[in-house]
Amino acid sequence: MSETTPSDAVIAVVGSINADLFVRVERHPKPGETVLGTGGSIAQGGKGANQAVAAARLGARVRFVGAVGKDAHADQALALLKEADVDLAAVSAVDDPTGLAIVEVDQTGENSIVVVPGANGAVDAAMVDAAAQVVRDAAIVVIQGEIPVDGIERAASLCSGRLIFNTAPVPDAIDLDVVRAADPLVVNEHEGLLLLEKLVPPPTGPGERGYRDLEAAKVVQRLRDAGVRSVVMTLGGRGALVTERDAIVPVLAPTIDAVDTTGAGDAFVGALAMGLARGDALIDAARVAARVGAFTCRAHGAQPSYPWAGDKLPDV
Repeated sequence: MSETTPSDAVIAVVGSINADLFVRVERHPKPGETVLGTGGSIAQGGKGANQAVAAARLGARVRFVGAVGKDAHADQALALLKEADVDLAAVSAVDDPTGLAIVEVDQTGENSIVVVPGANGAVDAAMVDAAAQVVRDAAIVVIQGEIPVDGIERAASLCSGRLIFNTAPVPDAIDLDVVRAADPLVVNEHEGLLLLEKLVPPPTGPGERGYRDLEAAKVVQRLRDAGVRSVVMTLGGRGALVTERDAIVPVLAPTIDAVDTTGAGDAFVGALAMGLARGDALIDAARVAARVGAFTCRAHGAQPSYPWAGDKLPDV
């Protein structure tokens, strides 16, 4: 099967839609410091929208549940979802402004991001209930942490297919049964530690360091031991760790000259969903996803940098 062969299975993404304001700087400012930047352009973003575009550009059938405002940013935020032919029938227009992310990228390609949720705060349990059939009918349901917790939990409860939960950011309070039901739970190293502390509170007291010294593979193993169905831990340029039966398998990422890492993790999740929707094993889907994530780092922005089916992905 080709690495970007499409599938008839539907992916439902329940998540955030943002307009991204990009600023480029030589280095990130220290607290209280002012630095000069360039750019100031607006692009499409939001973790949910990014993941939907990534999957759809690779040929997946994608439906989206989310919200935008009734402002000037809404059409721009939706533009690349429409271009990728994502079904937006369950996207609502609400009175709050369209979500905004302020993305600061330094000369090495590393970024820092401030997110203003705006309309994404309306993607609660009631809004997800209004699109219940979209979620129930999907073979794959993808959720993230940029919408209200009750919306996340409702989407998980409606899922009759396979649930991908990308806990970015990690919600302050989440039903841990949702975390355990994820297949896979997709986390980076920091998010993995935070979730492990929620699932299995570490010892406390003088001299206790909790889980801070645990290496990544041990965090993944403990998440599995705590009842999570499967785990994918992304490691940036080092690739990922993937649970396969009782093993933890490393997935290598291609070596590239990174221009901008913005949205690379979302591209990984979207490609992972595409692979699972077409019937790939989790480890095989993750191997393609790592190549897709690397592809996106060679250009600026999130969605605009994502590959289309047929684009040559970098080799490991």
